Amino acid sequence: MTIEIVGVPVLNDNYVWLMHEEVTGETVVIDPAVAEPVLAEADARGWRISQIWNTHWHPDHVGGNAQIKAATGCRITGPADEAAKIDTLDATVKGNDIATIGGLRAEVWDVPAHTAGHIAYYLPSAGVIFVGDTLFAMGCGRLFEGTADQMFANMQRFATLDGATRVYCAHEYTLSNAKFAAAMEPDNAEIAARVAEVTAMRERGEPTVPTTIAQERATNPFMRAGTVEELARLRSAKDSF
Repeated sequence: MTIEIVGVPVLNDNYVWLMHEEVTGETVVIDPAVAEPVLAEADARGWRISQIWNTHWHPDHVGGNAQIKAATGCRITGPADEAAKIDTLDATVKGNDIATIGGLRAEVWDVPAHTAGHIAYYLPSAGVIFVGDTLFAMGCGRLFEGTADQMFANMQRFATLDGATRVYCAHEYTLSNAKFAAAMEPDNAEIAARVAEVTAMRERGEPTVPTTIAQERATNPFMRAGTVEELARLRSAKDSF
């Protein structure tokens, strides 16, 4: 299967992802914060939006659902444990379920912590994972509805993926995260190098995501945390950084 993934920057720092499966011509939108720029991007590329996948209920991830569905007739899938908070869902999924786009299969992972029912979509055959607000480039999501124990388990699970796996998160937070990582690990040469790289990319107006699992293993303090307590300490420090 051949896929193409395009990011649409919206709002202040969100990314909406469009994944196009070239054999069937199907396109899935992941976490549409808003509708118009997403519809415009798909139209410009001649892509037919057939599905939306939501990772969690926050408005900047589901705000475009209804308008995109009205325009395209697409099917909307989201986390079963947050169905009461997403009134546009046609189907619900939870950990170990499968979502499909064309001939591609996405494993659904339960990754609670940022929200209680947060999920991720992992496509092994494509080597990509859509993580919403759980894992960020050099960071992790705030613990709004969950615990450090849950986020630690998430980070450990993500770390088991092949290093080449591309990680598609939903926000451009990398520069802030990089500065925090450098403060936490001032002697980490790989973090220092990535700070310089990310700074240059942002100065050129370039997106810093997707990232890879290998990059996160080397430079993400939250994935590198050895214990729940260490992750909790880092998350608390980042909240006020």
